[in-house]
Amino acid sequence: MMKKILLGLVVASVIIASCVKTDNKCGYTDSNAVVPASQIDSLQKLLSDSGITATQHASGFFYTIDNAGSGTGITNLCSTITVNYKGSFFNKHVFDSTATGSAATFQLGQVIVGWQKGIPLISKNGDITLYIPPALGYGAVPATDSQGNVVIPANSYLKFKVHLADIQ
Repeated sequence: MMKKILLGLVVASVIIASCVKTDNKCGYTDSNAVVPASQIDSLQKLLSDSGITATQHASGFFYTIDNAGSGTGITNLCSTITVNYKGSFFNKHVFDSTATGSAATFQLGQVIVGWQKGIPLISKNGDITLYIPPALGYGAVPATDSQGNVVIPANSYLKFKVHLADIQ
């Protein structure tokens, strides 16, 4: 009889424990970065001079959606995404990209604010081009490679073509 009571208590505690929600927050917070009007004006001019028509996001970057994708969308900065991308300057010089046939996987909160705000505009298998001012990119700090070479100069305006391959 005692074994049945003990077994019943163990089973009940396992059931109760499995119903308890745990807090799995990853610690990223949404940015409230403000893009200065001068950067928005400069980006609009770069787009116009390049013959590009794009939509302005409330946060100050511009974008074009080539394919909205379907199904699963990004729910928060803790979402793990897999992308194929190409990053370039407006002079068409490519500074970074995923290799052909490969992809990059990371949490959305780990990337620049322009991506944090822009990538959620599409769903899985979607394609977007982001035009990002310095305030939502790397700002006044140059981005360097592992040898200390400047890859993205300070105050750069950036263009990213992104394919959202997967969301976990």
